[in-house]
Amino acid sequence: MDFKLYKTDPKSSARTGELTTDHGKIQTPIFMPVGTLGSVKGVHQRELKEDINAEIILGNTYHLYLRPGLDVLEQAGGLHKFNGWDRPILTDSGGFQVFSLAENRKLTEEGAIFRSHIDGSKHSFTPEGVMDIQRTIGADIIMAFDECPPGTSNYEYSKNSLELTQRWLERCVKRFDETESKYGYSQTLFPIVQGCVYKDLRIKAAEHAASLNREGYAIGGLAVGEPVEDMYSMIEVVNEILPENKPRYLMGVGTPVNILEGIARGVDMFDCVMPTRNGRNGMMFTSEGTINIKNKKWANDFSVIDPNGTSYVDKFYSKAYVRHLIHSGELLGSQICSIHNLAFYLWLVREAREQINLGTFAAWKDIMVKKLSIRL
Repeated sequence: MDFKLYKTDPKSSARTGELTTDHGKIQTPIFMPVGTLGSVKGVHQRELKEDINAEIILGNTYHLYLRPGLDVLEQAGGLHKFNGWDRPILTDSGGFQVFSLAENRKLTEEGAIFRSHIDGSKHSFTPEGVMDIQRTIGADIIMAFDECPPGTSNYEYSKNSLELTQRWLERCVKRFDETESKYGYSQTLFPIVQGCVYKDLRIKAAEHAASLNREGYAIGGLAVGEPVEDMYSMIEVVNEILPENKPRYLMGVGTPVNILEGIARGVDMFDCVMPTRNGRNGMMFTSEGTINIKNKKWANDFSVIDPNGTSYVDKFYSKAYVRHLIHSGELLGSQICSIHNLAFYLWLVREAREQINLGTFAAWKDIMVKKLSIRL
């Protein structure tokens, strides 16, 4: 993988760049639609490519390990061949999913023992095993196995958790470096910087991750219950330490405002289930504010969804029609809202790139943050 840094905004830490993988180039900053089970919910690959223009999507190690399973994925030739997506893919290590199981998992120095949320069967994830699993899935960018503590964790728990994550990270790096891709193209391992909301722990984590000299880095354990001000503060702390010439990925974040504020603080890559999850419930993000299409005010509004939108759905369907679909529980309503939201998120990061290149990002961002807070 190769990363080129192009331009930095004069009044913020926002920057543009280009990340190159064997499955194609990614212009940064970028938003990555989440395809947990190898599918972005309700969206065809053709729509993702030709309408939404997603440059990279995500898969999840925990879910793909359970279904369809590693045998199927390996026989298919990896996730790219299995789901027909020929652009880059990133996989989360499954750490967040394992640790969200709470009552159904046990942590040890060796790894995590957990029970499947599907059938209760018992499984074990170790740093080495998670590297092997992600080799089999075949994503271009894979994540280290970590523990993601809640944002409200106390200092002692966060410290112990980070130390375990760091030991696991070193094992991940060792295993990754002594194995090879199964499908003839290169893969890249990103360490994950944890440390909850404690500055000294975040500094320690970032310095340790940077010392391993990988091709990119992820910031985890944010947007998990902590105040948003703490999230922004921790991003600033970490990005002061992570190498400037490597991509920085903020995991699982977030709202359009979060993304703009993350870009302003030097983040290059984002993912979140919000565009599709909220879309399935009738929430649509636009450049002029947020629409709750369930509201009665849209029942007789026959104007198009979003005259400024970039997706074909924006100018093809009316608000009244989409409201009818959502209220009726029709799958098409969820699909339309999901496609619209994903297209908006991709528009947002593309426009951010343009503003950074023009040197006007900071002023544009402040205007957009105000607009995005409006409820239409």
